Amino acid sequence: MSVDWQTWQPNVRATLMFVVRGDEVLLIRKKRGFGMGKINGPGGKLDPGEAEHECAVRETMEELGIVAHNATKRGELWFQFVDGLAMHVAVFHATDHDGDAIETEEAAPLWTRIDAIPFEQMWADDIHWLHRMLTTDEQFTGRFLFDGEAMVSHAIEWR
Repeated sequence: MSVDWQTWQPNVRATLMFVVRGDEVLLIRKKRGFGMGKINGPGGKLDPGEAEHECAVRETMEELGIVAHNATKRGELWFQFVDGLAMHVAVFHATDHDGDAIETEEAAPLWTRIDAIPFEQMWADDIHWLHRMLTTDEQFTGRFLFDGEAMVSHAIEWR
């Protein structure tokens, strides 16, 4: 399967939030739903009429009980799955938050050193962009083709 990224359109829009504290990033172990069992950042699908930033902050609150502050959009992930799922994910980086991360029905919090991110327990694309996004001010767009959980191809543009 090849993807014409020039005409590609998502059928799902979602967000991810990465809250940073010193040399650590707040990750989650997903307890249910899409990506269950994997480590990722908090996030989820946009509600109708909801802005990306609002969604990222809301999902972080729902999944971990904290309010992210100073969140800036750093990138976009375009995922095409061979089963037809086409997902656009807006990626946010926050430098502050209120509250202590708690485990919820959806997620268990994992404060993780940025230089020790457990990529082997994450989606296959994360190793190609997450560390660089957390350690630079660069913006990026990543395009990924997946067959189930297996990444078939990828391309990332940094600017």
